[in-house]
Amino acid sequence: MIKTSSGSCGVSEWVVNSSPLVFLGNAGRLELLREVSGGRVVVPAAVFAEVTASAHCDRASRAVEAAVWIERANARTLPTSVIEWDLGAGESEVIALACERRSTRVVIDDLAARKCGLSHGLDVIGTIGVVVAAQRKGLITDAADVLSELRAAGMWLSDTVMARALALARTTK
Repeated sequence: MIKTSSGSCGVSEWVVNSSPLVFLGNAGRLELLREVSGGRVVVPAAVFAEVTASAHCDRASRAVEAAVWIERANARTLPTSVIEWDLGAGESEVIALACERRSTRVVIDDLAARKCGLSHGLDVIGTIGVVVAAQRKGLITDAADVLSELRAAGMWLSDTVMARALALARTTK
């Protein structure tokens, strides 16, 4: 598990990639992004299109499309320092947008994208981190239930990752 950077002090918005939207949306837990962030939730247009233009029109695509609290934005430029990581279009746009805005937290699961975000000095969290934060804030009563819902909705979580996440969720920060 990759640790996040220094914390969320001064974070005014979250820039979210597709996998957290899909996993949380398909588990019926998309609202956790808004509740845990306590601020703005921004999704690059490319990511929004990737999730909502889904050929299979799943629960997540409908939930994301209906979430009026999700703001759409585009990065002005894609820095060479991001392009060099050879990430997907959505991941690259998330990192670029966060670099432009600075007071952001990046919500992304892809390992290479997380490393890229950290190398750019960004505050990085993944879907599991959202669940851990929800437990710590008292927004959910049992992280194990939510993690099980994520598994049932298609997110691959090993027993080891589940155990680590639950241990983190039980600690206070």
